[in-house]
Amino acid sequence: MKKLKITALLVVLAFSPFYANVLTADTPSIVKMVADAIKWKSESIDVGNIPQGKPKLIRFEFTNTSSKPIIIQNVAPSCGCTTADYTKTPIQPGKKGFVEASYNAAAAGPFMKTVNVTTSESKTPKTLSFKGVVVAS
Repeated sequence: MKKLKITALLVVLAFSPFYANVLTADTPSIVKMVADAIKWKSESIDVGNIPQGKPKLIRFEFTNTSSKPIIIQNVAPSCGCTTADYTKTPIQPGKKGFVEASYNAAAAGPFMKTVNVTTSESKTPKTLSFKGVVVAS
């Protein structure tokens, strides 16, 4: 048991300098780099009251703030009551793109829905949300 503890300690000490040099304080964070690549006009939209039985179109706009084109790879609404559309062509640096969600306002009452967007800049989806109240007509 004593040999196992000593071996584990030596392994930790042997690799400590390696890991200390890999992630320096000057390394920009991945999250910051991705956040800097796309600037959303709004990530959450309150549509207020909408009439029952009429689909509501919600548009999320963004600007490519990176130095290379960005491609929207996937847009996934949170439920079957929402469909999505988006910019299909590469969004060049400095240019704008969009993600649209069309919500089927069939049931009266409050709602909150999300749309997950995956781009060429990040495999982690960005979650956009919208909410409101469907008012019976």
